[in-house]
Amino acid sequence: MGITIPIPEPLAGDLEAWRASFGDPMAAVVPPHITLITTTPASDWEATIEHVRAVAQHQRPFRVRLCSTGSFRPVSPVVFLKLTDGFDECVALHARLQTGPLERDLEFPFHPHVTVAHDVSEAGMDAAVEELESFEASFDVRSMGLYEHVPSGLWKLREELRFGEVADGSETTTR
Repeated sequence: MGITIPIPEPLAGDLEAWRASFGDPMAAVVPPHITLITTTPASDWEATIEHVRAVAQHQRPFRVRLCSTGSFRPVSPVVFLKLTDGFDECVALHARLQTGPLERDLEFPFHPHVTVAHDVSEAGMDAAVEELESFEASFDVRSMGLYEHVPSGLWKLREELRFGEVADGSETTTR
């Protein structure tokens, strides 16, 4: 399973087009997002879903501002958009999610970002860095998606969890 913050339209479509222009074969398959929990085996789906719902119920909406690019090169062939606002909120949300049934050791420290080029040529990564260096956009984050990795290799949305709401859609009074 995995948990992500979706990028809203029309920004998502723009980022998908940019990603495709850099030669990224996953541009049309993987919608733009911020990963909160990367591929994690879920041995108990019910416990995992209840845990994620509880975290979402106590999360308040926040604003993300994307500004300029960064890269994980040479460790990983990835160019991304930096979060200048919302970074700390994503880190705290990740930390709350990465407990209980989702607790595990990570290979790298968590670093929220939006991928714009992955596993493309060096020229494609250089183009992404250069062309999006002055990129800037903002959006409000009000939910996260819980995904299941299905046998076909694709990701299927199991549930969209709105922040500050219980599973039936009513608002929580917890601040």
